[in-house]
Amino acid sequence: MVSCPGQIIRDRVGGASVSTIIDVQNVSKSFGGVTANRNISLSVKKGAITGLIGPNGSGKTTLFNSIVGYHPIDAGKIQFEGREISKLPVQEIARLGLLRTFQQTRIYAQMHGLDNMLISLPHRKMRFSDAFGRNGAAEYERAEALLEFVGLYEKRFLRAGSLSFGQQKLLEFAMALMNEPTGLLLDEPTAGINPTLINGLIDRLQRANAEFGITLFVIEHNMRVIMNMADQIYCLAHGELLAQGSPDDIQKDQRVIDAYLGAH
Repeated sequence: MVSCPGQIIRDRVGGASVSTIIDVQNVSKSFGGVTANRNISLSVKKGAITGLIGPNGSGKTTLFNSIVGYHPIDAGKIQFEGREISKLPVQEIARLGLLRTFQQTRIYAQMHGLDNMLISLPHRKMRFSDAFGRNGAAEYERAEALLEFVGLYEKRFLRAGSLSFGQQKLLEFAMALMNEPTGLLLDEPTAGINPTLINGLIDRLQRANAEFGITLFVIEHNMRVIMNMADQIYCLAHGELLAQGSPDDIQKDQRVIDAYLGAH
């Protein structure tokens, strides 16, 4: 029997703080002559679940990539917990506690689930060699507890590539949790998942937010999911911020209906 992950991952939020954890100020990003993001400003509250929606090609993934350092921005500022991060590399931003997952999973398909968990540790450690051979009982215990948390404990010694796509997404989520992030960006977490697994994934996301205090910023095309999960939602269109507000406000906003919701 493994320990409860809530006993292993410390709550980094503590209390009911409403301070901003991610602050995007007037960010623009172009690729060649194509503008992907134009003068976008938004803020993500600490301890909240915030949604990001919009049509395909509206600039959502580009914004996520900018926030976590995958490419430099052309203009503006990005702050994480009050620190300017827009010029930092991905690894340094990850060590600060800000991670992301991808629409297509990035796991080690030939390795079993437990090793995937352990190899994810260098995001927060300084040496890749720490991933193997130097992990103590605490790291193994946390890895097993988190695999149990996402429902994969019984599959921990199976090759990750043999898992279903939905299970691979759960594994990638657990790998991110292994690093004890303060903030986690999720790019379409329910995309491609069997409908029977979606509710279980949503439950794990909400529990990670509530029990571990992890702030979630979520791109999601499934409107039922994001409207029921998010506290605040931003909508992008044509690379610009179109609207923001509560799920109820967004569903009633005619601009959002015309640009996006009318097709869903």
